[in-house]
Amino acid sequence: MVVINGSYGLGEMVVQGSVSPDEFIVFKPALQKGYKSIIEKKLGVKYKMMVYGDRADERVKIIPTEKGFQQRFCLDDEQIVQLADWVSKIEDYYSTIKKSWTPMDVEWAIDGLSKELFIVQARPETIHSRKAHNKIVEYSLLEKDTKDKLIIKGIAVGDKIGSGKVNILFSMDKRVLEGHEFNAGDVLVTDMTDPDWEPIMKKASAIVTNKGGRTCHAAIVARELGVPAIVGCGDATEILQEGSEVTVSCAEGETGFVYSGAIAFAKNEYDLNDLPLIQTPIMLNVASPSMCFQFSHLPNSGVGLAREEFIINNYIQIHPLALMRHHELNDAALTKEIQKRIYGYKNEEDFFIKKLSYGVAKIAASFYPKKVIVRFSDFKSNEYFNLLGGKYFEPHEENPMIGWRGASRYYSETYKPAFGLECKAIKMVREEMGLDNVVVMIPFCRTVEELIKVQQVMKEFGLERGENGLELYLMAELPSNIILADEFAQHIDGFSIGSNDLTQLTLGLDRDSSLVAHLYDERNAAVKKMISKLIESAKRNKVKVGICGQGPSDFPDFAQFLVEQGIDSISVTPDSVIKTIKAISSVELLR
Repeated sequence: MVVINGSYGLGEMVVQGSVSPDEFIVFKPALQKGYKSIIEKKLGVKYKMMVYGDRADERVKIIPTEKGFQQRFCLDDEQIVQLADWVSKIEDYYSTIKKSWTPMDVEWAIDGLSKELFIVQARPETIHSRKAHNKIVEYSLLEKDTKDKLIIKGIAVGDKIGSGKVNILFSMDKRVLEGHEFNAGDVLVTDMTDPDWEPIMKKASAIVTNKGGRTCHAAIVARELGVPAIVGCGDATEILQEGSEVTVSCAEGETGFVYSGAIAFAKNEYDLNDLPLIQTPIMLNVASPSMCFQFSHLPNSGVGLAREEFIINNYIQIHPLALMRHHELNDAALTKEIQKRIYGYKNEEDFFIKKLSYGVAKIAASFYPKKVIVRFSDFKSNEYFNLLGGKYFEPHEENPMIGWRGASRYYSETYKPAFGLECKAIKMVREEMGLDNVVVMIPFCRTVEELIKVQQVMKEFGLERGENGLELYLMAELPSNIILADEFAQHIDGFSIGSNDLTQLTLGLDRDSSLVAHLYDERNAAVKKMISKLIESAKRNKVKVGICGQGPSDFPDFAQFLVEQGIDSISVTPDSVIKTIKAISSVELLR
């Protein structure tokens, strides 16, 4: 990558950290092939600038930045690409001289009069490039007898330990969103989270919820953020005391424990170079573009699941139909908010496509040229409802988990234009940014007829299986996908088993209900038979079959079962890589 920071005026404000500069990221391999490979643009907070003074005794002065300039990027796309190209050439030059890769720290400027772009300094970069990426940390409590300190327990998410002061929240109001009532390092205790809670979750040292199962929103986001979480505790908001110091431990197996006080714990590092070599490819489940660079250094064969809905929720935050049709609604406040957010883009469609494409591209570039399987959006109606403007376009469903979601949305006349934006974003990532390692995947597809309809809609918006090497995968998460696997296989390049939904639909339970959480188990004989049958069908039809559900991450013995069945790849959460590799190694040695 080439990472570019910039602001108006003299560069000292950027160096001092007095302003938050604009940030641009450019993907070098595609840039060198002639693609316009800008994979991210972040607008900074450029409310002031340093300029030359007007008097002899005033060399420089700080003045406010005009509002119009604050709300637009300090570089246009042509300047970003030009600068990135120059930086790449400078890096190549010094690497040739030194006969080894030499990443460079380059300073640049645009002349205030001629508007020409100049390089003003170049020196070897010595901090980021020297970070060790071959270590993984595991956590363990140092105090062995903790029974008397146990307050509450639930389902453990991840395998880390965190401590801090209890902060109980029941809703997200404006003050909380601004961080006035939640301090970094607090333990978030709540009933249940939804996508609106993510800014708070990022600041928490740990998360504890009353409700939820291993694959609820709080659990999924906590895994991606690397924050220890305990879900399905029942009455944590009543039992835990506001402001009290607690330790949240997810390092003791499938059950998570909340202890009173700050209990000392150890962090044990593992050298990735010492891990056993395995034959079964390990891929990663990556939802957050902000974490993908970090995750790319783990042992992996690519990304088995990148969720579009996480990118939409974090980067866009607006219901796609509200974005496209807000002018039809009698809601001046909504229109004003949307117009504010799309400032600097050509129009609403351009905003959605570019925002989504940046998120997908950042993940794809981090793992390039390895395969990155991107799942089209799979919000449920209640989750779409919570997006800005979602209330105007979402029905009320008694059970959204098995309602209007996944494939059934894409070809419906109501939602089809919104799905078209997703297709255009993927097309941009693959064909304009040069990230042809992106594979697309259709979730929650009930019938073969639905699959064919979705492919027809994809083609309308420029995505066709096989064209420019595009591969199409299907989430195998419904019993119908297994029963009709031979028929589905005729229209796809691979299956990816979604063990979360497959388990709940096979066993007929709600995976988010703590009342039946004890029955939720991917290792149930019925679920395992389903998976065995699918792998057999995939092999017979010569299509790939992997798994991207939570099961292999949580249960090493389940990963062993998959290897024994001959699965082509296993995709796990980043915090589960080491134990999964060890589990697979042990079973491969016995084969």
